[in-house]
Amino acid sequence: MSRAPPVTLCLLAGAVLLLATAAAPCSAQQAATAMSIEEACRTAASVHAGVSYEHCVSSLASDARSRDAADLHRLAVLAARMAVDHASTTEARMEDLSEVEESPRARSRLHKCLDLYNAAGDVLRDALDNIRARAYGKASQQLAAALGASESCEDVWKGEERAPVASHDREYGRMALVALGLTSGIA
Repeated sequence: MSRAPPVTLCLLAGAVLLLATAAAPCSAQQAATAMSIEEACRTAASVHAGVSYEHCVSSLASDARSRDAADLHRLAVLAARMAVDHASTTEARMEDLSEVEESPRARSRLHKCLDLYNAAGDVLRDALDNIRARAYGKASQQLAAALGASESCEDVWKGEERAPVASHDREYGRMALVALGLTSGIA
């Protein structure tokens, strides 16, 4: 019987530990500790390098629902809702563009992006349900999976002068990252 090299065992043990801590829900007290938007966004930016602190603060503070979100759990719920809203807005924009687009190739690309965002919206809604249920590890995995929609949609438009939904893609991606950073900050 061959034995795995010690490095492989260490990596395997580390991966198991990482998965176990990611799946372990935060205590209700930890998630419910009062926290300002600025503190929550510092946490999100420190947990996930892709989160822009400034964008996180301005996005959450601009939403009237943030007045009722005074802890990390509620801010994660709000960010996930906002990501769902961005996905829905992006879908609607693509549907509108598809209706007036004359080029069959561009329409096909829009439909592909529409499928990506439709799937991402479903995953985001599941993540939102898991955040509400305080299953933060599962929600983090789902949010990470939903991030791919914006990048995949941008890839669909490679080779073209411009992607007609690029600004929507960027904003969706940034908001989904905020939701992931906040949720991961609890997990």
